[in-house]
Amino acid sequence: MKKLLQLLLLSTVLAFASSALAAPDPNFHIFLCFGQSNMEGGGALQESDKTVDRRFQVLADFDTLARNRKMGEWYDAIPPLTKRTRGISMMDYFGRTMVANLPEKYRVGVVKLGVSGTRIELWDKDAFRAYLDNLPPDGLWKKPLAEQYDGNPYEYLVKLARIAQQSGVIKGILIHQGESNFEDQDWPKKVKKIYDDLMKDLSLDPKAVTLLAGEVVNADQNGEKANANVIMKNLPGTLANSHVISSAGVPANRDRLHFTADGQREMGRRYAEKMLTLMGYKATEPKEPSVKISASAPTTAPEQKVSAKP
Repeated sequence: MKKLLQLLLLSTVLAFASSALAAPDPNFHIFLCFGQSNMEGGGALQESDKTVDRRFQVLADFDTLARNRKMGEWYDAIPPLTKRTRGISMMDYFGRTMVANLPEKYRVGVVKLGVSGTRIELWDKDAFRAYLDNLPPDGLWKKPLAEQYDGNPYEYLVKLARIAQQSGVIKGILIHQGESNFEDQDWPKKVKKIYDDLMKDLSLDPKAVTLLAGEVVNADQNGEKANANVIMKNLPGTLANSHVISSAGVPANRDRLHFTADGQREMGRRYAEKMLTLMGYKATEPKEPSVKISASAPTTAPEQKVSAKP
């Protein structure tokens, strides 16, 4: 009898330990990021971009043999963050600014997807198929991009988000999209539907998940689609717990559609500054990371997989 009780006690302890190990870390703050080409990024990398604080992590969007990344695993957020991105993106500097200003106990993780040149309808689980099936001849190049996400970018985002929820807590949704809907007065309603779908499909509390939407290239930079920003200002009145991130003064490329590399960095900082303010922190000058990892460090693998636990 005594031995049986001991076995039962040991079983209970092991079950409790297993449950504790499996529980998401409440101090690991995760942000879902999606949109079109400016969300993808692609600005030229500088040497300083190759060093990151290990508290900033990215969930691999695909298996990438060249970088030894496996889809659904967390890695130190050395750019480029995603398989398709060739350089720096605004989400690089969102994460860097967040961890530079949050207490040491917090980590930040991003789940990032982007499809160039596409309307917000691509991310609507009920509208994406009709959108893709009715692309004009000069827009058919967008279809293979969506196919990379199993033909359904929204569902792919949800799949990755569910994996991320096993490790941490989703705190926000960051979007950068609008150039392709720059004359669409219903854009705020369409964003709200996608947000509502994500809340339901991921069992999230809307009061606890903020949505930040970044403006496209501003009129003060002669932005070709700057009218999207006029429409975007209506988002907070349509979707509670949403905020618009200004692009005023942020430099753009000659195409007047895409931010420069420095513009990408600045937009990322602005997203972070707003999120930090909402969380009760003040963004200051970046601090030296307590634990860094560099893509050029000879003693550390550049694509080191990290544990979901601190």
